[in-house]
Amino acid sequence: MSVHLLVLCLALLQQGGRARPDPPGCNSPEVVRVAEEALEQINQDRTDGYILTLNRLYDLSHAHGKETGGSFYKLTIDVMETICHITSRKPWKQCEVRDISDVPVYGECEVSASVDSQVKLLSYSCALREVPATAVVDVCPDCPTAENLEEPVVKETANLSLQRFNEESRLANYFTLENVTRASSQWVNGPSYFVEFTILETVCLRTTEASELSSCPPMDCPFAHRGFCLGSHVAHEDPFEYRLPVGKKGSSLRNRKPVDVKCEIYEPQAAAVEKQAHAKADSGHTGHQHHNHTHLHPHEHTHSVTPGADLAVSESRGALGIVVERAAPLRSSPSASACPGQRRHRLGLDRLKL
Repeated sequence: MSVHLLVLCLALLQQGGRARPDPPGCNSPEVVRVAEEALEQINQDRTDGYILTLNRLYDLSHAHGKETGGSFYKLTIDVMETICHITSRKPWKQCEVRDISDVPVYGECEVSASVDSQVKLLSYSCALREVPATAVVDVCPDCPTAENLEEPVVKETANLSLQRFNEESRLANYFTLENVTRASSQWVNGPSYFVEFTILETVCLRTTEASELSSCPPMDCPFAHRGFCLGSHVAHEDPFEYRLPVGKKGSSLRNRKPVDVKCEIYEPQAAAVEKQAHAKADSGHTGHQHHNHTHLHPHEHTHSVTPGADLAVSESRGALGIVVERAAPLRSSPSASACPGQRRHRLGLDRLKL
């Protein structure tokens, strides 16, 4: 009898062991999927800054939901900043990480998420920081270094870049500066300054007289367009003569110091929704002529106006979490097995724990 009881106990122990599998680690495909989808939702929740990309999963804790039958995760994700601004709303996997020549930014996010059939982001808290200039110079002595956004030359570079964009633009309305988001400098045949900034569509036509542009408020409606720009200004001592595009009779760009600018203008979400509604309505009418919805399509709406602000902030809040600028924390070793995961990006900075 005792032998039978012993066999039964051993069988139960084996079944119990199979019922409790090893907890997932940082290399688990399921956990990586949760981290990737949670990061996508973090980027969707944010309204300022740059899209973040996954560098590695540092640590995690996991629990099964007693009532829902799903799972609950707390994740520590190491992230890096990409060159895509949040305004673009691009998926983070389509965005290139900032390299060593572009003042890279790194950090970590504490994330809570629930998982059943889908991953649902519950909360997040991210801390970001620039790679120290000393670390960059050790690897790339000639690379640009970060500039203070409040420096007059930074504002001048942004304003000159935006002025050139407005003068060369074929869009109907004038755009105004919203926020300078990054700035750096480098010696290239003279001091060269590089800025990144966001712009807003105003209620004024692009042909508005220069004397009236200072009083052009941005549109305050869902159909206002926004843009993200890269501008540069090489401060040569001798000005150069800027050749005007064919058909233009005059421009304040003549005899100006070299200025380059490249902007992406984004269709507002409200316009995309309107386009979908038109397409759905048109599909139910035989022979109905389709609306010509092209990028930056003209629209007629009543716009209320509010004065704009040019403010740089070190803290950005979304509906579910927060992103702050903060020095690297002292972190304890991961508690989960097989953690941390492997880094996806190092940028040649092996001695710096990105």
